[in-house]
Amino acid sequence: MRPLLILIQPFLIAATLLVFGCGPAEEAAPELVVPVRTARAERSDIEAVVAAPAAVFPLSETKVAARLTAPIEALKAGKGDVVRRGQLLARLVSGDLEAQRDEAAAQVANAEADLAKLSAGTLPAEIERARGQVETTAAALEEAEKIYQRRKALFDEGAIPERELLVARTRYEQARTNHQVAQRSLKLLLEHSRQEDIRMARSRLEQARARLRYIEQQLSYTLIRSPYDGVITEQFLYPGDMAKPDTPIFTVMDLSIAVARAQVPLEKAAAIRKNQACRFTSYDAPERAFQGKVTMVNQAADPMRRTVEVWCGIPNRQGALKAGAFGEVAVVTAVHHGATVVPLPAVQFEEGTRRGVVWVAGADGGAHERKVTTGVVDGERVEILSGVRPGATVVIEGAYGLAEGVKLRVLQPGDGETQQ
Repeated sequence: MRPLLILIQPFLIAATLLVFGCGPAEEAAPELVVPVRTARAERSDIEAVVAAPAAVFPLSETKVAARLTAPIEALKAGKGDVVRRGQLLARLVSGDLEAQRDEAAAQVANAEADLAKLSAGTLPAEIERARGQVETTAAALEEAEKIYQRRKALFDEGAIPERELLVARTRYEQARTNHQVAQRSLKLLLEHSRQEDIRMARSRLEQARARLRYIEQQLSYTLIRSPYDGVITEQFLYPGDMAKPDTPIFTVMDLSIAVARAQVPLEKAAAIRKNQACRFTSYDAPERAFQGKVTMVNQAADPMRRTVEVWCGIPNRQGALKAGAFGEVAVVTAVHHGATVVPLPAVQFEEGTRRGVVWVAGADGGAHERKVTTGVVDGERVEILSGVRPGATVVIEGAYGLAEGVKLRVLQPGDGETQQ
């Protein structure tokens, strides 16, 4: 029986196929329609931008310290205060300098009086006083010499001790010295002209005035003032502390211009020039961009990082930017006017190139591939140099896996998401 069933089975299968194959024709498969979102290629200005991470620094930063050593008597400002150029920040103890100033002022007054006296012709009276001094010292010298000679004779006879002889000799030498000094003073008065004496008096007056100016300058250093308009960001000393030239009292920053310093890769930095437009966006507040201009492009590259330091100066009068903020600097190196621009998601780039593919929604409702060459990429937009013309409808969502000619259904705002 088994061989007979084997022979009959193929005929049964064939008969079954004939029965079912002779039924109605199969229905046609439904046409494939892909939902997509689109946008228009348009003419627009687009910026060529070089971007790099950056940190914000002040335009100026100064450690304010005393120029002399003295205790702090009082502070007139503190951390966080906005200060103006020349504003008093601190006062040091100054009593000793005030005393020196008064002494120097008195010396100036004396020197002025001496000059006035010489200018009035009082030199003859000085000469007469000098002559009287010579006569007085001559008489004292004669008397001292007689006493010394008498005591020397007594000493030779053994009548007095040597100590008395030495005392007499010392007095004799002193008298002789005084007489010589008086003679030289008289000689100077007689030999020097009145004009020379006046010149010397003027010189002494200038010396006295110079010392007074020096003391007054030192006294001015006891008043610590702000070097420029800014804000105090650090305070290191307090009243009673000893201020020294090597110890800062405050840190003052000028943030009227905030400087965003960026390290730009060497190959991108070649396009950056001073005074180009730039903007800084903080990582903490990416919704706001601060506009400025390039103020410095370093002429030396960092050999380790292969970068070039670039400064973006940003007006900051309202203090919106704080020193130490981190973000990104974008430098506008060129502006392409009237370029063909599409949204960045519309382009499927070939890796490592500026070439790619854009899918266009044609007038027939189908998808059509366009090979494009791109130019500048600015944020969420890309410049199309060739392959797509302005006004074309490009696919920005749902383009993955599209085939040439596939029918498209353009989604409107609020419709469900496309399948990528």
